[in-house]
Amino acid sequence: MPLTSPIAAAAAYRASAGQPSPAPGGQGGAGSFAEALQQAAQDTVETMHQADAAAEAGILGNASATEVVMAVARAELALQTTVAIRDRVVQAYQDVMRMPI
Repeated sequence: MPLTSPIAAAAAYRASAGQPSPAPGGQGGAGSFAEALQQAAQDTVETMHQADAAAEAGILGNASATEVVMAVARAELALQTTVAIRDRVVQAYQDVMRMPI
């Protein structure tokens, strides 16, 4: 499945939100949707690593319970957001595949 349609949609969304759309390699923003997804995934992974580190610090007595709970809550929210995005992408793909030709 080519990414040109979702990328164009992401560029249009960015334009409507008043955000500049990056244009790597002169593709007119063709990499922006994929880059946004990649950045979101990297941010989620980083949040998970921070939660692991906070939990470890809490076990060792180097962090308060509040810090551990906040880090775990952030990680849980990031994971829920990632799963929701994945579900929406899968649903959009299924909708496109059901379209009559």
